[in-house]
Amino acid sequence: MKNHEVAEILSKIAKALALKDENFFKIRAYSRAARAIKDLPEDIEEISKKESITNIPGVGEGIAKKVKEYLETGKMSKYEEVTRDIPKSFLTLLDIRDLGSKTLGALHKELGVENLDDLKKVIEDGSFQKLEGLGDKSAKKIIENIKVYEERMGKEHRFLIGEVMATVDQIVKKLKEVDSVSRVAPAGSYRRVKETVGDLDILVESNDNRKVMKKFTAFSEVKKVLESGETKTSIVVEGLDIQMDLRVVPKESFGAALMYFTGSKDHNVRIRSLALKRGLKVNEYGVFRNDTMVAGKTEEEIYKFLNLQFIPPEIREDRGEVEKAIEGQLPKLLGYDDIKGNLHTHTRYSDGENTIRELVKKSIEFGYSYLGISDHSKTASYANGLSVNDLKKQCDEIDKLNKEFDKIRILKGIECDILPDGSLDYDENILKSLDFVIGAIHSNFKKKVTQRMEKALENPYLTVLAHPTGRLISKREGYDVDLGSVLDKANKEGKILEINAYYDRLDLDEHNAREAYKKGIKLMINTDAHNLRMFDWMILGIGIARRAWLPSSAIVNTLTLKDFLKAIKRNG
Repeated sequence: MKNHEVAEILSKIAKALALKDENFFKIRAYSRAARAIKDLPEDIEEISKKESITNIPGVGEGIAKKVKEYLETGKMSKYEEVTRDIPKSFLTLLDIRDLGSKTLGALHKELGVENLDDLKKVIEDGSFQKLEGLGDKSAKKIIENIKVYEERMGKEHRFLIGEVMATVDQIVKKLKEVDSVSRVAPAGSYRRVKETVGDLDILVESNDNRKVMKKFTAFSEVKKVLESGETKTSIVVEGLDIQMDLRVVPKESFGAALMYFTGSKDHNVRIRSLALKRGLKVNEYGVFRNDTMVAGKTEEEIYKFLNLQFIPPEIREDRGEVEKAIEGQLPKLLGYDDIKGNLHTHTRYSDGENTIRELVKKSIEFGYSYLGISDHSKTASYANGLSVNDLKKQCDEIDKLNKEFDKIRILKGIECDILPDGSLDYDENILKSLDFVIGAIHSNFKKKVTQRMEKALENPYLTVLAHPTGRLISKREGYDVDLGSVLDKANKEGKILEINAYYDRLDLDEHNAREAYKKGIKLMINTDAHNLRMFDWMILGIGIARRAWLPSSAIVNTLTLKDFLKAIKRNG
């Protein structure tokens, strides 16, 4: 799959255009197309063969031609044109937090900055600080962010789980279509729904090993075969450059192998230690008493033989799950089919790619009972935030659609910016006319974030606090916020906190979600969907909740419509 490859080139074009101070709408078009293609569950090459690339929401005719050019020739003339006079090392500086395109443009034009070493030099000699709009405070902030950037680059590269999800799904689907295959299962940190993965593991059960490996190495997703044997083949995935290992496992050992390769290592060590105390040996081939295999076909069989409750893969981290399983005290975790509605979604009214009607139909496909529309508020000009008139127009459209669709309730909401003083972006008459209000910080990250959040939580019309830490995994550390204080305030005010399921956020993370639950705070899992494909990210939010040991009762959007409306009823 070349989805990520194509998306990266389009993203670089957007960055280059921003550096050249080109038209804002042109820059946004490339950014949106990059995101749309990156998030595609299907192979962009297959789509190109079967239908027009313009059928992908967010990809216009002009960009579609450029994508087709790249797929056919391996080059994109637009990319070469806009980056011809920009050093590649200079473009990478945009990955440093708080270095926007305008600042970089000025650094390049006035100080000749072309790479990271140049940037460090102009900060050290003080010329950076003398540029208009900058100063010692800005320099200090950039120095800190350079350190974060260098630490990130120095680490072994790990992929966000959402970046690999479509590829894993495609390969699993293709393997299931091989007639000699009877079972397929992803393993490793991917199966445990870790935020990031270093490589990928897939297990298959088959009666024809050679046929499976031959089919696997011929998949379009394979860039390079590293090694190939009858029981294990390792490849590099096209477009991602991540290693994937495929193992063919006998039926009698499939459960043992799945358990072993799922991990975590610490969990497996605890299980083996427990087994030894009971006169047993556990490994990737099965459970053995002396040299006789006594269990191994399924994970359930293995845990049962060890007198343990079944331990879900998401919590296999040796954090007390084995002890709880011995006692029979593991909680029933939130299920992947328990969610009844997606409340944080964006439409064409702001920066989304789809109409409300399209989101409604998608929600019905997912079996949801309700859908919340929450476009950006007026201050978010970068995201085409809604004016008061636009918001009223949207509410009128929702009223009409609610009369048309009887299988689902569409709720009127807004993702309302929390302003620097902690107030919300509309007056109370507007806010109280909505079914719910999601509060979020999108700017001025350093300005007394804790106080801003706590003041916003006091607002009677605020329902949910979105992506509470503001972190972007591997890109941004998050706000300078006293989260413990914010959690206490949310609990006192009876507010809901979000687990944002978009894969570069996953915010709250498993640890903070667990802490919020312990304090009695209700949580809501949302996708922050800007297109229909992003509805699929809900399973990642559920995975994070499961890693936090959360039951269904902790998540408000598992409730029926009637009970959900009671849960979000506000004091105003």
